[in-house]
Amino acid sequence: MALSSTSVPAALEPTLERPTPVVSKRPVPAALKHKRRRRTLRTLAFLAPWLIGFGFFFAYPLLSTLYFSFMRYDGFAAPTFTGLKNWNYVLDKYPFFWKGLGNTLWLVLVMVTLRAAFGLGIGLLVTKIKTGLGFFRTVFYLPFLAPPVAATMAFAFLLNPGTGPVNHLLGTLGLPQPGWFTDPEWSKPALTMLALWGIGDLMVIFTAALLDVSKEQYEAAELDGAGPWQRFRYVTLPNITPIVLFAVVTGVIQTMQYYTQAIVAGKVASGKAGNSGEPFVPGYPHGSTWTLPQMVYNLGFQRFDIGSACVVAVILFAISMAFTALLLRRKSGFLQED
Repeated sequence: MALSSTSVPAALEPTLERPTPVVSKRPVPAALKHKRRRRTLRTLAFLAPWLIGFGFFFAYPLLSTLYFSFMRYDGFAAPTFTGLKNWNYVLDKYPFFWKGLGNTLWLVLVMVTLRAAFGLGIGLLVTKIKTGLGFFRTVFYLPFLAPPVAATMAFAFLLNPGTGPVNHLLGTLGLPQPGWFTDPEWSKPALTMLALWGIGDLMVIFTAALLDVSKEQYEAAELDGAGPWQRFRYVTLPNITPIVLFAVVTGVIQTMQYYTQAIVAGKVASGKAGNSGEPFVPGYPHGSTWTLPQMVYNLGFQRFDIGSACVVAVILFAISMAFTALLLRRKSGFLQED
């Protein structure tokens, strides 16, 4: 059968290239450029206070600390580059680093957890009080107003194993009498008790959050047969989850900077609180209250080894950021999924 002269297979048809359309770029009018520039400058002007504060009080100190961690610097002579020698000294040769890191992490895990739980419990108790609410709020909040040095010294005298009233009461009841701040096994629990005594800040925050929970939700849950624990688990806790997260994150940051109470308790317990000229090695007893902030002070201001002190400060910052990032993750259990 003959093929028609007009029927050509599609594969044999010539390919026609279509010309690419030329898009003309119209120049942006000068008035529009000026308007965008003014908008950008206006935005920067509003952000200027935050940018200046962020740059001077966060970015510059952080970058300077990281810079000096690679330098040999005593605060007087010009810094000289030493590479990783400071890091090697702190992580491998400095005898107190790992002890201080372990104590700091212990305080973060135990103290922060107990403070959040205790603050929530006091908040629940305060919301249930019908008579004398203002009085009990004041009583629970007043310890938080005590200066840290004075509060620590008072606790050290109260928990004195020889003359303190706490051990005297325990002995009267036939209970064991710990050494508290003079015993390495009890020094950190004693510091935790001091932190729980000044729980007023978290009590106020949790009380405000609990009073903000809708009563209709409690009534609906009670009509469905939910008991006290079920009401707390499925009504109270979901409503105050952001406050719990706030308390934990701020508690981690504060505990990573734990310095005053630990060093004052060690000085009082060792009997060197009033002897300003006598040298004192932090961490008494036996390094049990030694923390990373004390290490920064010891290296930077007692040994004038600012480079090694900056190494510890960088490590402290990194650990704080890691804890905060872990807590702020949506899948960590602290925040609800949308």
